Amino acid sequence: MGKGYRQGRLGEEIRKIISDMLLRELKDPRLSGMISISDVEVTRDNSYATCYVTVLDLSGDEGARQKREQDVLDGLNSAKGVMRKKIGRLMKLRRIPELQFRLDKSMDYGRRIDEVIRSLGESENNN
Repeated sequence: MGKGYRQGRLGEEIRKIISDMLLRELKDPRLSGMISISDVEVTRDNSYATCYVTVLDLSGDEGARQKREQDVLDGLNSAKGVMRKKIGRLMKLRRIPELQFRLDKSMDYGRRIDEVIRSLGESENNN
């Protein structure tokens, strides 16, 4: 189902507000470091907003990265109420969407596609 124009604008405004809060207002230590809200999708009835979160962690350890991602999600979920309150105050909406946070796996997917393409090129050169 395509995203409507109004939902797209609303999602972009919510993304900007949450990103600004991450930079300036939220003091939770779990929300420190490189965290980005890559996209926000709002349902047609504006009852839910799914926020896709990218956590940039340069450590090579997969277990540490997964723990860091979970900590960020926990921190965002604990700050939901404050975020909704600010969104409602700044946007003056009749219904403030319920925020849901999901990890954005598109960077991992893109990295995996690059690896596959690179391995195909290497196997082609070996033949």
